[in-house]
Amino acid sequence: MTISYNWLKEYIDLPESPETIAETLTSTGLEVESVHHTEAVRGGLKGLVIGQVLTCAKHPNADKLSLTTVDVGGPAPLPIVCGAPNVAAGQKVVVAVPGTTLYPTKGEPFTIKSAKIRGEQSEGMICAEDEIGLGESHAGIMVLDTTLPNGTPASRYFNLPSDAIFEIGLTPNRADAASHIGVARDIKAAKKREVRWPSVDSFKVDNHDLAISVVVENTEACPRYSGLTLTGVQVKESPEWLKNRLQSIGLTPINNVVDVTNFICHELGQPLHAFDAQQTGSKVIVKTLPMGSKFTTLDGKERELTAQDLMICNATEGMCIAGVFGGITSGVKETTTSIFLESACFSPAYIRRSSTHHQLKTDAAFRFARGTDPNLTVYALKRAALLLKEVAGAKISSEIVDIYPKKIENRVVSMKDRNISRLIGKTLPRTEIKDILQRLDIAVTSETTEGFTVSVPPYRVDVEQEADVVEEILRIHGFNNIELSESTKADYLSDFPEQDINTYRRRTGELLASNGFFEILTNSLTHAAYQQKHGLTFGGAPVEILNKLSEEQGILRQTMLFTGLEVLAHNFNRKQGELKFFEFGRVYGRREKGFYEEERLALYMAGRMEAESWQRKPREAGYYDLVQAVHAVLEKSNAVGYVLEKTEHPLLDYGMRIRLRKRDAGIIGKVRASFGREFGIKSEIFYADLDAHLLFQSANPKFDMQEVPKFPEVKRDLSLVIDRSVTFDDIRAVVGSTGKNLITDVTVFDVYEGENLPPGKKAYALAFTLLDPTKTLTDEEIDKTMNGLMAGFEKRLGAVIRK
Repeated sequence: MTISYNWLKEYIDLPESPETIAETLTSTGLEVESVHHTEAVRGGLKGLVIGQVLTCAKHPNADKLSLTTVDVGGPAPLPIVCGAPNVAAGQKVVVAVPGTTLYPTKGEPFTIKSAKIRGEQSEGMICAEDEIGLGESHAGIMVLDTTLPNGTPASRYFNLPSDAIFEIGLTPNRADAASHIGVARDIKAAKKREVRWPSVDSFKVDNHDLAISVVVENTEACPRYSGLTLTGVQVKESPEWLKNRLQSIGLTPINNVVDVTNFICHELGQPLHAFDAQQTGSKVIVKTLPMGSKFTTLDGKERELTAQDLMICNATEGMCIAGVFGGITSGVKETTTSIFLESACFSPAYIRRSSTHHQLKTDAAFRFARGTDPNLTVYALKRAALLLKEVAGAKISSEIVDIYPKKIENRVVSMKDRNISRLIGKTLPRTEIKDILQRLDIAVTSETTEGFTVSVPPYRVDVEQEADVVEEILRIHGFNNIELSESTKADYLSDFPEQDINTYRRRTGELLASNGFFEILTNSLTHAAYQQKHGLTFGGAPVEILNKLSEEQGILRQTMLFTGLEVLAHNFNRKQGELKFFEFGRVYGRREKGFYEEERLALYMAGRMEAESWQRKPREAGYYDLVQAVHAVLEKSNAVGYVLEKTEHPLLDYGMRIRLRKRDAGIIGKVRASFGREFGIKSEIFYADLDAHLLFQSANPKFDMQEVPKFPEVKRDLSLVIDRSVTFDDIRAVVGSTGKNLITDVTVFDVYEGENLPPGKKAYALAFTLLDPTKTLTDEEIDKTMNGLMAGFEKRLGAVIRK
């Protein structure tokens, strides 16, 4: 939500800087995400000063140029060559000294430099209004009527307003703060100042020339509906003050009538709608239409209505989807001379449903879907009517129609002192609590020794129970004003700490990040065409989105691959060459037994393993690089005894299936080249998809610490010639069953396939680490272990030992 500092000052005194006010708002729960300073003209007239022309003579080498000396408050006057026909001695002028950047009304900015012009030195420029962005005229220099000292910044003379724009991360529960008045109310509570509401005392009916009756058939969807008519309306461009207000918060002015309704929406938080009275006829009906009814909205799109869409209708047809979007025929046009102005309170549930179904996100729907103040509709009408009289010459031509069959009363909440102290963590005096509540427009209606009762106004839609009121007290008292306790509680460290999925994600992410991976977060919604064109089913049907925003977000993903490929392509297109990503996410689907949802961990690797360097040549990422990363994750997850099995997978050119305790724990391999080409990726892509829930279950938050062994390790190498079908897992299995008592590690440091080897064979060079934690190993023990290994390799794998 965007709030203008200058606009806000219309309703409450703000002697503080915008940054200080931003801190205040954030401390009260309206988090200011950023503060942007804006200027009325580009550049803010920086570097421009007031000067006085001391002398003016003809340029000796040019008939249309003048030689001047100008006092700009410096140690000496500046010589300036000027081409304006109206320059003369004694004038007060605007001077751009060397180094000043000018932002003309038309064209690109340029910087003033010292220069020789036709042989004469010029140390600046005397400016015309179009040269500094203050107008269109270039007939001559600006001559000022001022007594300001020479050297005074020009911005002080022109008094151009600057503004600060607050970007507030408004939480869904704070609908009451979705306006400048709403924000002012929070400042009122924090700073103990009063809010200045615009006066509507001058409101009166000018005539009764246009009477329109209102019927509300669905009072559940529309608890209150107010309206009035105006005639003699002149639809035209808005005055500058109104356009400036809207433009300051990023809105584009349309015409004076629409701009007034937008102004009221952002001033008070009460959306209004203006209908062309020729389209409304003599009667307005608030109702739902039969399912399947057709309605063309203001954007020219024909929409099919549901039975739950609340409509504003005339006697024959719908004119507007209530609280969401207007119709193409009933809006204000240049030819409109009379309007019906609507101010209503709609049910948030109805508005949310319609806004979501029709995919219409408007400022009005944003506020109605969260809840608006039912007691503000008439005030907002009066305020808008007075503004329309001012900016459009309108006449108020009817009494206010106000349909309010059942008044929405204040909510009564009982409070206990002990609960307030317990939730806040501090005991506040009753007098301070009452003062805070009064500043929040929450009245204390009765008191006892143990507590009190409060009355909460309807515009505070989020304050419904005791804990909500306590939160209001706390946010105004200040979270930072709650002191830490002087004492600490005793606790103990459990031998078996409780498993926590968030802790597992964080620690696994830290492991991958320390190995050069970057975490990504992608949308669970994806394009159905990704898998349809390849006939991928993943053992079930995809979950389709009924109210999809677009075809690109039409289904919930059944694999993490395609959203990851989008990120890889995005980075490759921006010349990023070393890509290693991981993501915790979910996949979805539908099988015969119903819907399913699975937690996954995906790893992606493509491009170079490291950036180019003079020290060594870069190499491309490979399958075993990803295997190493996956192994680290499995080891971190305590996945003891996992095995890799060859698999044929529709996403992979080649790869392995990971099995853990007879369950599928994931896949790892090279992504099919055709998938990469579809995303414009030329590099090989390696991908791992792991069952994060299974790994979490396997992980043990308990860890053991061991001292460094006192006795030395022993290294031995062995070279084997084996069948190509033998995997490293097969080798590890032999090591585990033969030398498990002394062998602590085995690695492959060379693989050879080629000449001098029989067909179908490969050579592995293995390194073994042997250790006995109780004593130093003897040569006999080492030889016995290695001989046992060689015999196991020969017998179980058909290996030939190269000696």
